[in-house]
Amino acid sequence: QVQLVESGGGLVQVGGSLRLSCAASGRTFSSYAMGWFRQAPGKERQFVAAISWGGGNRSYAGSVRGRFTISRDNAKNTVYLLMNSLKPEDTAVYYCAATRTDWSQVTSQYEYDYWGQGTQVTVSS
Repeated sequence: QVQLVESGGGLVQVGGSLRLSCAASGRTFSSYAMGWFRQAPGKERQFVAAISWGGGNRSYAGSVRGRFTISRDNAKNTVYLLMNSLKPEDTAVYYCAATRTDWSQVTSQYEYDYWGQGTQVTVSS
């Protein structure tokens, strides 16, 4: 079992930055690929980014590519999402998740076994 807890959300102005953290418990953390998803009011949960168990593979949604960076520190059992150049459309609840699925499936929320509680990110002009 893996437990995930997100932190770092908050209110930020357009063009600003935030770094989200996801702290994981469990000895098997490094065996999982990790993903970030987000959900805005009235919209379905959306893939944001993913990183492989060793950190060598990274995937980003087109809407965040070039602005967001996913990273992980397995020694600290933590995955991060650095968000730069934030836009109002980035406003959402952000969720951290863990999966052992094939890399080709990491953009699908249905492949993830464990989820955090979410952290709110609000971008204002």
